[in-house]
Amino acid sequence: MTPPLPLSVVGIGADGWDGLSPAARRELAAAEVLIGGARQLALLPAECAGERVPWPSPLRPAVPGLLAAHAGRRVCVLASGDPMFYGIGRTLTEAMAQDAAVRRPLRVVPHPSSVAYACARLGWAVEDVEVVTLVGRPAENLVRALYDGRRVLVLSAGAGTPGEVAGLLRDRGFGPTRMRVLEQLGGARERMAEGSAERWDAPAGDPLNVIALDCVREPDAPRLPVVPGLPDDAYEHDGQLTKRHVRAATLAALAPAPGELLWDIGGGSGSIAVEWLRAHRSCRAVSVERDEARAARIGRNARALGVPALSVVHGAAPAALAGLPTPDAVFIGGGLTAPGLLDACWDALPPGGRIVANTVTLESEALLTAWYRRHGGELVRLAIAHAVPVGGFTGWRQAMPVTQWSAVKPAPSGVPEPGPQETAAPSRPQDPS
Repeated sequence: MTPPLPLSVVGIGADGWDGLSPAARRELAAAEVLIGGARQLALLPAECAGERVPWPSPLRPAVPGLLAAHAGRRVCVLASGDPMFYGIGRTLTEAMAQDAAVRRPLRVVPHPSSVAYACARLGWAVEDVEVVTLVGRPAENLVRALYDGRRVLVLSAGAGTPGEVAGLLRDRGFGPTRMRVLEQLGGARERMAEGSAERWDAPAGDPLNVIALDCVREPDAPRLPVVPGLPDDAYEHDGQLTKRHVRAATLAALAPAPGELLWDIGGGSGSIAVEWLRAHRSCRAVSVERDEARAARIGRNARALGVPALSVVHGAAPAALAGLPTPDAVFIGGGLTAPGLLDACWDALPPGGRIVANTVTLESEALLTAWYRRHGGELVRLAIAHAVPVGGFTGWRQAMPVTQWSAVKPAPSGVPEPGPQETAAPSRPQDPS
């Protein structure tokens, strides 16, 4: 059987054919089919004689069909800059991994990315820069990268993105931030516009742009830490909120790690799921809430705090858990006494999965005590007191104590826990930013 021809992916910049390496030119000249955006295809000279196929919209669903349609032909895909950095390279590898019928060896010829060009122009060390893409993603993704004194590069979705970013910075208390919009990097029409977010009034420019931010927070703007335990007033809530100190202890028990999925059951205001997602950009979370108004509020909190990818399920657990992807950790903040809820959550967890449940009622505490006796783990009581005025003096006001049970699900009897050599590569996406 003849092995499939390699699929070539060539990165190209605003400088077009002139900026390509000899290896990249050879791939393009030898291709029978050239697939890319209309702008990229227009950069190629006539000597690239392959059939030119522009990407349809939406792009991702069309990839398997396009690859299948040109099976047996030399195909070269054009990409902007580095194909494996927020580029088409990842989409192609995922499509071929999921469909054996279109699978081919992949040969990638990268070009300097827009991030590399921008850092070169600005004199910024690439490793010290936070990169946020807004291509096909909501602008709220930028929020969690905003810290005083930090440098951020925003991969723009088009000509209107700089104005949208300036508005978001003003709304989040980062109006003094210096903005520089670098257009057509590496090309003959390269230019840069500059100003502050609070005074940004530049007209929409070239759609091919990157936005550089020197972040400056206004003195009275909220300061959001990188560790769990955001201020309670960072959330919109109706009183159904895991308070700051208990929240920090709860996230410590849940122990989020990159790429992991959380079920947050009885979401309330969504604070546990929000801070799980803020732990790492590849973390994922589903918040389940039976109250419609609260479910909508969870979505607003997620967007306001920079994690708009939080999935909110409006429904009552355990019925609402049916069909959800397998969790790595489960938090139960409400509805503990619902028949079958703890059983459903425990059964859904894989070996090594974590469960954490909080309660303030005696009835739910008795239930957690029974599960602690059955499955072990850790049963703790969290008691928080705040200093408050007592006449002309100061005294302690005790909050309701919280009972917390946490446990790790063991492997089935007789089945060893997977070791480092036995663990399969994760199928979940490692960087969905």
